[in-house]
Amino acid sequence: MPHVITETCLGETYARCAAVCPVDAIHPGIHNEQPFMVIDPETCIDCDICLHECPIGAIVGSADDNPAWAKVNAELAPKFKPNPPLEPRPADDQPRKPGHKLVR
Repeated sequence: MPHVITETCLGETYARCAAVCPVDAIHPGIHNEQPFMVIDPETCIDCDICLHECPIGAIVGSADDNPAWAKVNAELAPKFKPNPPLEPRPADDQPRKPGHKLVR
């Protein structure tokens, strides 16, 4: 099952996940007026690299772990795919949103 980027990424967009994805399955865009990243479920090969790269733990290992955000990723992926990649933020850069913490 494809990995899923959850609401924790909303407004954070470290983009480290996209930089390491071997199949370019992760794309940036705007969702609910905030920067966000999505994983294209049609392209994701479940390699787990992105899962371990996100410094705030915004990625879950399968759609079953967060079905609502799996749907958001699937719906937004075709719209976000043409967007240019973002420059990754440093892994030790503090989260922008209150309540978010570095976990890696």
